[in-house]
Amino acid sequence: MAESLLENTILIERRMEVEDALHSVIESSMNGPYSHAMGLAREILLAGGKRIRPILTLLAYDLVGGKDRSDVIDFAVATELIHTATLIHDDIYDGAKLRRGVQTLHEKHGLDHAIIGGDFLFVMGFGIGGRYDEQIVRIMADTCAAIASGELKQLQHVSDLSTTPEDYYEIVRGKTAGPFSSACECAAIIAGASESEIESMREFGMELGIAFQLVDDLLDLTGDERMGKPRGTDVHEGKMTLPIIHALTLLHGDARRKLADVLGEFHDERWDELEELLESGDSFGYCNILIHNHLDRALGHLHRFPESEVRDVLESITRQVMTRND
Repeated sequence: MAESLLENTILIERRMEVEDALHSVIESSMNGPYSHAMGLAREILLAGGKRIRPILTLLAYDLVGGKDRSDVIDFAVATELIHTATLIHDDIYDGAKLRRGVQTLHEKHGLDHAIIGGDFLFVMGFGIGGRYDEQIVRIMADTCAAIASGELKQLQHVSDLSTTPEDYYEIVRGKTAGPFSSACECAAIIAGASESEIESMREFGMELGIAFQLVDDLLDLTGDERMGKPRGTDVHEGKMTLPIIHALTLLHGDARRKLADVLGEFHDERWDELEELLESGDSFGYCNILIHNHLDRALGHLHRFPESEVRDVLESITRQVMTRND
């Protein structure tokens, strides 16, 4: 109980540090020449969100022995600004109506305003992150380029029944896991960590990010309210998530043809058919095994560091990902 309370206290403190820094950036921009652009973008910035990337940044910095979080807080804020920019653009081409419980920017203000709002946050993120050494800026740039590449690859594979697990992992490493990984890696670099420590944090973030996306894939199929979107959004959009890819690979004959028909002509009345086909191939079980494997590897990277309160918090976060769809 004491450990749980301690973990919660540390998480609350780190989140408040992120929120305070984020509000400071917003307030500064609202009082400057870019107030109109920030007035648009602040709606989604202040609509909530888990703040996972910036919180991981601060915790990774602490774990490797960082002494002054004011050295890393700007980078943490930059990760959140860039992440929010990608969400705005995601919502545009997904046609989403809600994000974090409020209207998406393109629904409320129109497509042109939403595109500009997303672009503005990208620039803000790089402007703040650009205050760091060239190595950090290069990692940021590579991460954003991989996000774009992953998005394009995902679009290329919409409703593509020949999508392979390798295609899926390439998309996930670019879109979701890469930002987790670079946040932890850059935090370690800023803290002055050794090469082996930097590598461990980079790999921890990658494994955690992959597992996080796999869990999201499963929750999309179960319609969990924690997703903040209707059940089956990915299925309706033709996104090839791993449970579906696995079933398409494993099933043969009539079952494979039926699954292709369900996906090609999907509507809400076909949920039972889809679930039955996925269960017949044990695709849910397969993905759960992968989730546990990735999280076990993430924990293995954490355990290379000495025991500490911060390591306990990071372990707790990792295990919470493991239980999100239990």
